[in-house]
Amino acid sequence: MIILTIYYIDRKTGKKEKETVAGEKFLRWINDTKMGNSILETFVRKKLFSILYGKLQDLSISKKKIPGFINALDIDMSEAVKESHDMYSNFNDFFARRLKDDTRPINKDNNILISPADGRVFAYENIDINKVLQIKGSHYSLEELLQSKSLASKYENGTCIVIRLCPADYHRFHFPDGGVAEKSKFIDGYYYSVNPMTLRKFTEVYCRNKREITVFKSNNFGEVLLIEVGATCVGSIIQTYEPNIKVNKGDEKGYFKFGGSTVIMFIKKGQVKIDRDIIENTKNHIETKINMGEGIGKK
Repeated sequence: MIILTIYYIDRKTGKKEKETVAGEKFLRWINDTKMGNSILETFVRKKLFSILYGKLQDLSISKKKIPGFINALDIDMSEAVKESHDMYSNFNDFFARRLKDDTRPINKDNNILISPADGRVFAYENIDINKVLQIKGSHYSLEELLQSKSLASKYENGTCIVIRLCPADYHRFHFPDGGVAEKSKFIDGYYYSVNPMTLRKFTEVYCRNKREITVFKSNNFGEVLLIEVGATCVGSIIQTYEPNIKVNKGDEKGYFKFGGSTVIMFIKKGQVKIDRDIIENTKNHIETKINMGEGIGKK
């Protein structure tokens, strides 16, 4: 039996909190039962399921479930540009909602690396590119994740930052520094959940799932890899930036349509020192809840 309870450290309060898991009964059934496992492997992890589910969230009728979703996950709609659920045309419109600028202040200090997304973060320093930690007891190869041996080799002994976005989170992702981003590379794959209980059960989920990889030449932290990983019910990863055009720190890079998702950053050796609270929490196998624009490391 997989234990579903997930805890994280709320960085604002320093307190340990229990996460509210969207679709908990479904996740428990699909991971803990023989029939659920069979359906996961034959249908749920496949592209068709997530595409169909994503298209349903584009229908106007899907907006009927927005109020229940807000209440169940205790979403603060005062942060959103469109505060009322009636202002959204469908569920995906709500899911990729924009926030007011003052709700996510950007740390402008050039020596500070900011989080590119809201979510729960793990961070690893001095990584072994042949055995990058996915979650306690589960690893993957950076070469397999990137499908490039030469690119992977550049990040030996570097830093890996993994930000897991829950369905309740703000689902737009941004640039962690000013700089220039190359065109993203799409790698097709499956649609496994990125919930911790799935990560524990299925090895190399990040390498199995669809993902987009962007080489970002940042102003202050060298060449950084920005990776967006899709998951169950993520209809699309939408890139909104223009390749090879200068961007400012905190500018939007793109957004996810419905579903839990993950943003991963790889930074070369000697470029950044991650904040100690995040590192210590990671060593204790517990995520730290952060917001986009918040400092997570220093040059």
